[in-house]
Parts: sequence; C-alpha cells; structure tokens
Amino acid sequence: MKKETIKGQGAVQNIHNHFLQYRYEKSIYDDEFEETVAKTEILEVFPKTIVNPVKSPDLSMAYSMNPYQGCEHGCAYCFARPTHEYWGYSAGVDFERKIMVKKNAPELLEQFFKKRGYKPESILMSGNTDCYQPIERKLQITRKLLQVFLDYRHPVDILTKNALVTRDIDILKQLAGKNLVTVSLSIPTVNEELRRKLEPRTSSVNTKLAAIEMLTQNGIPVHVMVAPIIPGLNSMEILNTLKVIAEKGAKSFGYTLVRLNDTVEPIFIDWLNEHYPDRRDKVLNQIASMHGGKLGEKNVAKRKRGEGNIAQMIHTTFKIGRQKYFDNEGIPDLRTDLFDGTRGEQLRLF
Repeated sequence: MKKETIKGQGAVQNIHNHFLQYRYEKSIYDDEFEETVAKTEILEVFPKTIVNPVKSPDLSMAYSMNPYQGCEHGCAYCFARPTHEYWGYSAGVDFERKIMVKKNAPELLEQFFKKRGYKPESILMSGNTDCYQPIERKLQITRKLLQVFLDYRHPVDILTKNALVTRDIDILKQLAGKNLVTVSLSIPTVNEELRRKLEPRTSSVNTKLAAIEMLTQNGIPVHVMVAPIIPGLNSMEILNTLKVIAEKGAKSFGYTLVRLNDTVEPIFIDWLNEHYPDRRDKVLNQIASMHGGKLGEKNVAKRKRGEGNIAQMIHTTFKIGRQKYFDNEGIPDLRTDLFDGTRGEQLRLF
C-alpha cells in the first residue's frame, strides 16, 4: 500500500542515526497513521557561542551563524540533515520536526563583537539551517540579531528560502543604507508544483518573486541562489529561472550541483520513490554521472564543479543565462570600516 504523503513534510521516514547503538524497527502492532503524523517540537538549547569560523577553502564567507538547528522547510536534499544526528536525532523527519532554538543568540553575538582585537568580516546568517524558517515568525530571534548588526554597524549576509525576510525591511533598509547587508533568496525552481514537493514548507514561488521586488524597491541588494540543480527535475528550467529573477530585480545569482552525502542519500531516494518513481533511475544516474559514479561528493576541489557531460551542460547553460540576463554590476562588497565595538553600549545610554 502506498504511504500517505504528509502535507508539509519532505522526508518520508526517520532513518537510522548511525551514531546510535540501537535501532528502532517498526512492528506489526504499530499504528502506521499515528507514526507518520509528526508535530513540530521546539527545543531551547543554550550554546556558549553563536558565530562559527568557516574554514572550507571553497566557501567565500569568513563566518556563519545559525539561530536554529534543524529546519521546518523540509527539503529532502538538504545537506544539513546529517548534523541533526550529532544531537541524537534522525536526519529524516526529526530534522524537520525537532527544532532547536537559540534564544540567547543576540547576547552571544554582542559578546563576539566585543572580543579584544576583533576585526569585522561579513557574517552569513543561515550557513547551515534557515534563519527565517516558520518558527521565526513567533520567536523573532533573527530580527533581534539584525538589530544587533545595525547597532554595531556590522556587515551581514542573509540566505533564506522564506519571504518572511520582508517582515524586517525596516531594519534591512537601514543596514542597506550603509552598505551593510545583502539578501540571498534560494529559488531552485519557478515551477510551483515542483516547489511544493521539493521544499514543502518554504514560501511559494510567487511569494519569493514578490519578495525580490519588494526588497529591491527598498534599496536592499538581492542575490538569488538557484540551488541545488538536480538533473531531471529542475535542470531544464535554468534559463527561464534566470530570466524571471532578473526581471524581478535580482542583481546576481549563484548555483550549486546537488550532492547526496551521507544520510541525505537514502532520504532523497525515499523522496523520489514517493513523488517521482517514474524518474527515479534517470535522476539518480544523472546525479551519479556528475560525481564520478557516486551520489555524493565531499572533495572540496570537485564538489562545486562536478564532472561529465551533465555537469558541463549545466555550467554552460548558466554561462549563457548570465550573458543574456545579467550585467557585470553584481553586488558590491559590504563595508567593514563602520564597525564600532562600543556602539551597543552607547545606544543603551539613551
């Protein structure tokens, strides 16, 4: 019998956490429906730091920051899923439904800015999981963090799949006025039917495109990540996606090739079996062709470029799209010379 698809859920099941000694096996007495209907559980954690140095040589940012661990958006391909296993949870449904929140993040960010000898470099929000996932609407941790960035005049890059970012236009406009912010919206597809299956709890395509317009009209520079590119699913719409985002006001774009490392592989395969069983073998074979016969790639020298005809076709298509729809203006580097490590203390005097 076909599994019942749960609305708003990407992973089909909880896969085994390989860090755990014991494995739960479903028995014939378990109620199948009750097991599949999962509710989101919010768990407060208390980290000692919030800013993470980025040491990977193929990533341009110096620091990243994640106010949430786990992500309600439910993208089956998400590279961050395996990190949930370090907390004792599954990379499957648990990753989407057990969300750890860091309410002390704004205070930790201030402590980071006050470190002796700190030299400011832009910090990426959402280096791992989305800072504007649905629970942010209630908790507003990201909004409070943005206020800290504004108080200290510190540059910040934002990456999100959620148009909720437009809620904070009042703060973003002030940051943009000092050239202290960029917003990157993740838009892997402009096909709404595919979007609903691929990233079920993100904003709709039309809402994301409207967010590009709204941010641009308010002087906030917008970059779009057309990512990941999954051959056989969204690779055929690259040029149309670039045309649409350019018309909406995006200043630049980036992209990545999908790679299914570690426990992401079985989760994505289950997702394909559930939503696109007729394309399963084609999609998986084409992904493997980009990574030397494997579905994943961890080598930093290869993971962005890939290899083979499929990867080359994708790179060529993006090159054509850049020439057709984007000029060379791009997004300027953010300023670091305005940073004042005592700024927050001064503001609190008033």
